[in-house]
Amino acid sequence: MSERHDSDDDSEAMGLRKIIHVDMDAFFASVEQRDNPDLRGKPVAVGGAGGRGVVAAASYEARKFGVRSAMPSVTAQRLCPDLIFVRHRFDAYKEASRQIRAIFLRHTPHVEPLSLDEAYLDVTDDLLGIGSATRIAELIRQEIKAKTQLTASAGVSYNKFLAKLASDQNKPDGLCVIRPGEGAEFVARLPVRRFHGVGPKGAEKMARLGIATGADLAAKDIAFLRQHFGSQADYLYRAARGIDLRPVRAHRERKSIGGERTFSEDISSGPALRETLDNIIDIVWDSIERTGAKGRTVTLKMKYSDFQNVTRAKTVDEPVADKREFAQIGRALLDELLPLPMPIRLMGLTLSKLERYGESEERPRDEAQLSLL
Repeated sequence: MSERHDSDDDSEAMGLRKIIHVDMDAFFASVEQRDNPDLRGKPVAVGGAGGRGVVAAASYEARKFGVRSAMPSVTAQRLCPDLIFVRHRFDAYKEASRQIRAIFLRHTPHVEPLSLDEAYLDVTDDLLGIGSATRIAELIRQEIKAKTQLTASAGVSYNKFLAKLASDQNKPDGLCVIRPGEGAEFVARLPVRRFHGVGPKGAEKMARLGIATGADLAAKDIAFLRQHFGSQADYLYRAARGIDLRPVRAHRERKSIGGERTFSEDISSGPALRETLDNIIDIVWDSIERTGAKGRTVTLKMKYSDFQNVTRAKTVDEPVADKREFAQIGRALLDELLPLPMPIRLMGLTLSKLERYGESEERPRDEAQLSLL
């Protein structure tokens, strides 16, 4: 898609929203390369090395060898013998994320963070009166580079689904615009594995049903999709047509605080699952502390490779007092499910039955997608 600015005039004339999705490029690994010049231009993995280690994030130099997040470290090392492992530094990532969010808020109060490294922005009525969503996206990317020395990719469109697809189109350090009237055509050409929520196993299932592209998916009626994909059918039906009516939600009444991780490759290894859970615990507990929230129910959620969900929960008499207790409950819930009957594609952990919030400028999004742990 082109980057023509008058696309925003089309959106306004049609009464459509102007949505930007900003996604930082290999965020954790890029922060490490920024802060350590010796790592620049080299394949870097954030995570633990050794037999029990898991890749939490990989630089683009490492991705060329097939290294991906959630991959066992021994596999990553085999694919890329020169891979350099570094331990995560959450304080550095959170500080960079804080700077990036401040840039977003200069342009619009309507910011919906998905994780430390990505967010949706509704700039239909932007604070600086620029008017063009494309121009705003360009400025935001420039401001992020100047402030943090990190690169971001952005997608601009008239709904969240299309904006997220667009941000991934020209990575890294790219910009893509999907104008009104182009959404269905854009989606039709994409392989279904590019759709958010369709993982490797889901794409394999679709392939067996003769569905390889958005056009193939759009050719199936809703009855067919419900028969084969159950509760995901309605989403797939709309997505294949470039339809998404979800608003950008800057503030929500919190019923829970949590995080979930969708894996680039399904995993079943107990050590890999435990390390991933520990990473989720670190980030979720940080959000709990920042908000001052107290809750009594800890829930572990996992989605199997066949898209079936399984949850385990524990409710305690008194609010969870500290990170150690939160982690112990989460790990015990995971142990209840091991060994797994099949690989999983998603894991999440939440604290609910909340009793209060403290004062905090930045409250976490419910069930935040931790795309890079």
